[in-house]
Amino acid sequence: MLSAFLPAGFDPKKPIALIAGQGLYPRLVANAIRTAGVPLRLVAMEEETPPELIAEFPESDRVMLKVGQVGSMLKALKRFDVGYAYMAGQVSPRRLFHGLHPDLKAVAILASLKRRNAETIFGAIAAEIAKVDVTLLDARSFLDNQLADDGCMTGRSFPIEDDYVAHGVQIARECARLDIGQGCVVRKGTVLAVEAFEGTDDMIRRAGAFKTDEAFLVKTVKTRQDYRFDVPCFGLKTLETLRESSVKAAVLETGRVLMLDKSAVIAKAKSWGISLRGFV
Repeated sequence: MLSAFLPAGFDPKKPIALIAGQGLYPRLVANAIRTAGVPLRLVAMEEETPPELIAEFPESDRVMLKVGQVGSMLKALKRFDVGYAYMAGQVSPRRLFHGLHPDLKAVAILASLKRRNAETIFGAIAAEIAKVDVTLLDARSFLDNQLADDGCMTGRSFPIEDDYVAHGVQIARECARLDIGQGCVVRKGTVLAVEAFEGTDDMIRRAGAFKTDEAFLVKTVKTRQDYRFDVPCFGLKTLETLRESSVKAAVLETGRVLMLDKSAVIAKAKSWGISLRGFV
């Protein structure tokens, strides 16, 4: 089995179009799909997709678009004759308000939405992708071995009491349910910061302004998470932010939070004295 997250009847002979945003995530996906032997095409975003990833694809197998050109993206999917699409990598949240280049299709989508956030916008785009007979894949596909595991992943006892961990998980899940964010930093039953539009790293920095001994980060998901375009991630950048902010622990939802370059993250966490634990 190539991945537990692929749909029933997945055909590995049909190409996948990787719709790539920022960072390491789309590069990990590209490598995993190639390793699985599935044909791959690239839909790159100007000023977002890593140049080194773009360079890996011949011109015939890639297209470059401005953020917001939904109609052009749909045309590219048809031209590539793909069976599947895969969204990986963040697009700068500010582009929802500045730097967006909507074409007629995007304008129509935006006009139809009463609420404009990542979930509603990408959900509407997913519906348009389905209309051209392309299946948008779960964005954990092919990355099964990069997900958080249950228990302490850094090989030693976790330094936070279970009651405090349970409280942090409760706060994070409630914030996720209310669509505020998917993370928080808590300390001994006190909420230091919750994640909102600014993202995980800036939230951790805010928490770092307070007393952080026994503080920890929680990353979770919504009750009805749409993994096709929204997978919470934890990587070396966030680990570095924890270190800078003197937050020495993190708990990540098992099988749902993606650890970007997992082995490297765990090794670096051990060397920095940061404990990582998965929870169900």
